[in-house]
Amino acid sequence: MHVTVISPERGVFDGAADAVVAPAFDGQVGILPGHAPFMTLLGKGVLTVRVAGGGDRFEVSGGFLQVVGDAVRIVADQVQTS
Repeated sequence: MHVTVISPERGVFDGAADAVVAPAFDGQVGILPGHAPFMTLLGKGVLTVRVAGGGDRFEVSGGFLQVVGDAVRIVADQVQTS
C-alpha cells in the first residue's frame, strides 16, 4: 500500500509500506493492505510506518488518517521524527 505522511511544514514520508500503526483519538489503529475505507482523527503518540526490513517512527499530534483504496494518507498537525 502507498503511505503519505505530511505536516503543515513538509512531507515526511511518501512510499510503499507493509503496515501502519497510528494513535487515533480513541486508541491505536492498525492498517494493513486491503483495509476497508476508513477515516479517523489522530490523537497524540507514536505513528509507525512498517516497511520490509524495518520502519519509520514519528511522534504525531492532531490531524487525521484516511484509507482509500490502497492509499493511506496521514495529515498531522505536528510531526517529529523519533
